[in-house]
Amino acid sequence: MELRAENISKIIHKKTILSNVNLELHNGTVYGFVGANGSGKTMLFRALSGLMSVTSGRITWNGKVLHRDFSVLPSLGILLENVRLYSNMTGMDNLRYLASINRKIGDDEIRYALKRVGLNPDDRRIYQKYSLGMKQRIAIAQAVMEKPDVIMLDEPTNSLDEAGVEAIRRLITEEKKRGAVILLASHNQEDIRILADCIYRIDKGKLFVVR
Repeated sequence: MELRAENISKIIHKKTILSNVNLELHNGTVYGFVGANGSGKTMLFRALSGLMSVTSGRITWNGKVLHRDFSVLPSLGILLENVRLYSNMTGMDNLRYLASINRKIGDDEIRYALKRVGLNPDDRRIYQKYSLGMKQRIAIAQAVMEKPDVIMLDEPTNSLDEAGVEAIRRLITEEKKRGAVILLASHNQEDIRILADCIYRIDKGKLFVVR
């Protein structure tokens, strides 16, 4: 499996957000992205996923062209900033609702996803009552519960305690072994050092190879 970006650029209101980015991303690999706030990391994830169109260049998944052959990546799990679920529903019910869209998984897979991130599937608290750390955990659970081919995680260990960080690092390692293409953006240098096979730095929309 290969996700490829070929000279992609994004310009918004005459400001260059992404500048001639080239990438070849393969399955079973974790790609780390570092850079200051506003450098373009989140915008790159939006572009590669199909959530945002690019101004020029093209993105392909296994040879098929994004926004021509499909509108978003066909097997994608993604965590971006400000994930919001239904405030008056439990975590289990929220994930059930999301799973009903694609109809790929059932309760067993949802329960497993919640347990992987350290949440109790039988917890009857509604999402509104969740702590920041719990909200972060369930956001990650929704990204991986359908075992997608591509996983994009933007600051996945934000708001997590030490046990939560360890659980998410273990999950990412397991998803790599499963064969997913994993994109990880983090200000936590330890996350990048431990998890990433390849590291890129983004600066003012330009991509540089670090390792």
